[in-house]
Amino acid sequence: MKFFRYILLLIVLLLAACSGGNDEEGAEEGTSNDSSDGASDEVLTIGNSNDIVSFDIHDHNNTSTEAVHVNMFNYLVKNDPDEGFIPDLAESWENVDETKWEFKLKEGVKFHNGDELTAEDVKFTLERVANDSALLEYGAYRQIEEVEVVSDYEFVIHTYEPEPALLNRVSRIGSGILPKNYIETEGWDVFLENPVGTGPYQFEEWQKDSQLTLTRFDDYFGDEPKWSQVEFRAIPENSTRVSELLTGGIDLAVNIPPDDIERIESSEDTTVMSAPSQRVMLFVLRTQGDYPTADPKVREAIELAIDKEAIIESVLEGHAVPTRTRVTPGNFGANEELYDTQLYDPERARELLEEAGYADGVNIKLSSPSGRYLKDRESVELMVAMLQEVGINADVEFLEWSAFSTPYSNKEFEDVFFIAYGNSMFDGSQALQRLELEMAAGETDYDNPEVEELLSEAMNNMDEDSRLEQYQKAQEIISEDRPIIPLFQVESIYGVNDRINFEPELSEMLYVDDITIK
Repeated sequence: MKFFRYILLLIVLLLAACSGGNDEEGAEEGTSNDSSDGASDEVLTIGNSNDIVSFDIHDHNNTSTEAVHVNMFNYLVKNDPDEGFIPDLAESWENVDETKWEFKLKEGVKFHNGDELTAEDVKFTLERVANDSALLEYGAYRQIEEVEVVSDYEFVIHTYEPEPALLNRVSRIGSGILPKNYIETEGWDVFLENPVGTGPYQFEEWQKDSQLTLTRFDDYFGDEPKWSQVEFRAIPENSTRVSELLTGGIDLAVNIPPDDIERIESSEDTTVMSAPSQRVMLFVLRTQGDYPTADPKVREAIELAIDKEAIIESVLEGHAVPTRTRVTPGNFGANEELYDTQLYDPERARELLEEAGYADGVNIKLSSPSGRYLKDRESVELMVAMLQEVGINADVEFLEWSAFSTPYSNKEFEDVFFIAYGNSMFDGSQALQRLELEMAAGETDYDNPEVEELLSEAMNNMDEDSRLEQYQKAQEIISEDRPIIPLFQVESIYGVNDRINFEPELSEMLYVDDITIK
């Protein structure tokens, strides 16, 4: 049986090597920026594997979109991995009491249309996302009751309950400050066509599914922007993106497949950079109803059937770490006993299926994106082979991201779906909130009163030590209940033209002004 498993592994690897990689459609190749043709050193070109989703900062939760937005919009504070929370638009802040945070804005900050930033813009921005449940980022800001304007540059954020993670919330997706007067005067449609922020780069042009162009904002309040122009190109095909890097068409290529690393490293002009990311690939399972996965023994069998380390070595070529939790090291609340480990036991998986009444096997429906994440399809195909080996027959539905996102948002998937989640808050609250009773409804339908109590108390616990213990205990229970089965934390892999200096961010953000000419 073990020999058969590795024959399957070899077959999948051969198929993966022959694969074209990213399957998303609709992206054009755009125009090459080959420096040999006289392109300025002040133009930076980045090749992404997909286009941005929207310019509505509150109605997306897409990391690759936010990686572009951070150059157009500013947060109140930034969450630096080394220094902690540092000023951005806010020059100072104070946690006055458990539900009250005072902030003071930097003076003289200009929006791209010339309007000056005031506390009214902060109120407009944060109260919009905190009060509109239809927005995708509502769940991360609904804790905000009111933004009280004290003066043009001073304001107070009031929360409904004690809020230990407020600074985490205002330093992530959905926290870029919007221009109140511009939006109220011109309307949202105009803003979405001509977005305005306070960032070092301003909007120039967007050719959807092809190229987004930003230009230097000369009135930026911080250090002078380093580039005259930045181009973000959408290049879904892995082979095309790598070829563009090798021929000088782009300076930085995102989401490099492991099997292209040697090709890039062998060139005299390009290098590969890799680093851990916040992204954890996982299965999401139905825990109630008529689904086979409603039986905890079936869910356990699914985890025990998967050799995570074999997938990491063969498909991801070592660029991942096995994990049994989504809260990985570097995030508040991480339970490191559940990290860098797996429970692989196919024999016990077969026994569990028999105990559950599926001695002859069980059929499940599995939905997965294709081309959205690093080697997502190839990883799922190998896991399907591993599941089949113990008697779990998965009917797999591969969907391009545009087709996957609708049933995902509407909670329409059946037994299991595969996805990769980041954690832009760097806090256990975001990583585990989808398992709270309200948010789990219609997706996992997970309902464990002890976990619900732990997560609810931790959400409002201002004592850091006991809050840490609450998240760690919740993860222990979740790892046994398995409403989700975390698989591995993947690395971010970039191809870099040697003319630039680039260091990957754990957050996967692409802060353009941190990229410099050598």
